[in-house]
Amino acid sequence: MDSLFDDAEQRAADRVAPLAVRMRPRTLDEVVGQTHLLGPGAPLRRLVEGDAPLSVVLWGPPGTGKTTLAMVIARSTQRRFRELSAVTAGVKDVRQVVEEAKRALGETGAQTVLFVDEVHRFSKTQQDALLPSVENRWVTLVAATTENPFFSVISPLLSRSLLLTLEPLTDDDIRFVVTRALADDRGLKGEVEVDGDAMDHLVRLSGGDARRSLTALEAAAGASDHVTLALLEQAVDRAAVRYDRDGDQHYDVISGFIKSIRGSDVDASLHYLARMFEAGEDPRFIARRLVVLASEDVGMADPSGLQVAVAAAQALELIGMPEARLNLAQATIHLALAPKSNAVLAGVETAIADVRAGRTGSVPPHLRDSHYPGATKLAHGSAGGYRYPHDFPGRVVAQQYAPDPVVGREYSSPSGLGVERVVGERLAGLREVLRGDRVVVPEDAADGFRPRCRPAPPTPEELTALEQNKEQ
Repeated sequence: MDSLFDDAEQRAADRVAPLAVRMRPRTLDEVVGQTHLLGPGAPLRRLVEGDAPLSVVLWGPPGTGKTTLAMVIARSTQRRFRELSAVTAGVKDVRQVVEEAKRALGETGAQTVLFVDEVHRFSKTQQDALLPSVENRWVTLVAATTENPFFSVISPLLSRSLLLTLEPLTDDDIRFVVTRALADDRGLKGEVEVDGDAMDHLVRLSGGDARRSLTALEAAAGASDHVTLALLEQAVDRAAVRYDRDGDQHYDVISGFIKSIRGSDVDASLHYLARMFEAGEDPRFIARRLVVLASEDVGMADPSGLQVAVAAAQALELIGMPEARLNLAQATIHLALAPKSNAVLAGVETAIADVRAGRTGSVPPHLRDSHYPGATKLAHGSAGGYRYPHDFPGRVVAQQYAPDPVVGREYSSPSGLGVERVVGERLAGLREVLRGDRVVVPEDAADGFRPRCRPAPPTPEELTALEQNKEQ
């Protein structure tokens, strides 16, 4: 499109256009959701109503209205509208559009809105080609991306644009979009009825994507003017998942998911994960549960489990759904296969119980802060006999660290599974050294993760007793 919007042309196109296209909002007031951008005084509303030639980068998941907002900006400000897809366009296409925009601006004063979809797919060279037009305001650039623009958009372009983040539409938003499409003259004109359970399934199918919900509605409405759940399932070839995100199913399924991973049943874990995906469960909720489980049920038996879970959660924020389902599935498989240990949970809970029971006591004087005048007089820190571990073989030396009431209490009890077997061996050796039962000799200091510990040398009294025993 390279001309001003023409209502007659739009009406002609609407007769053959998909329902999602026909129902595309034409003014800011018709846009559903994104109230943080569209409310009174919000950035996008100021941009449109102020008619400022300011470029923007729209970042959000599919179906949240990025293309719609670009068209609304053009329509509301009576500007020319051109659209490029970063999938198919090259530098030549970009320069051609910019030259046309410069010519129109010079000859008629008409400004141009250039919408670049999936701008993250543009190479650095292609994004560089946009810079002069943005800097000189030959076009109002509206660039859309589903990926984090701080990673996918070059800094000079990002610094010259206003970054606006779009949120997934809520269930209520989707329900409103579908209801409006059923009644609106541009939509189904009140000629189609949708049963309540079919409407719920439409909302779940959308996953916060308005376009997906309208596409599914159109597919079902093409078969009958009365859309039942069975008809909708048949039309979209997708069974309805009975799942209430605020009810029993939500808690039952996530409970089955967690317990299946804890029980090392990979197949059941993936089943429950798939059910949550299909039901439209918030993927961030799933990611948070995986991060908790990585420490609660795996812990030091496989320390990489926490890294994998956190990486999956970060990947979800970086690329969004549906692609991030692969990252969540990988984390699920990793944690289900990992050796299990609740030693981290048991250790911290036991320590917390002691603290709540009043077993605290003062920090030993030699461990207290010594970075203030008067600490030496109080025998705090090094003045109190603190032994700096780096001065000793193995970087560990016998001294008291715990307060008196909990000296000798053992909170960490690694299992004999996975890495915790090695951790347990090291822990046992360290405890013996810290309590003075053993010392680390210099040749053992570099013995990897498990430094060998040898008995402490006998005291003079013990040597005398040994000599006496020999004489006898």
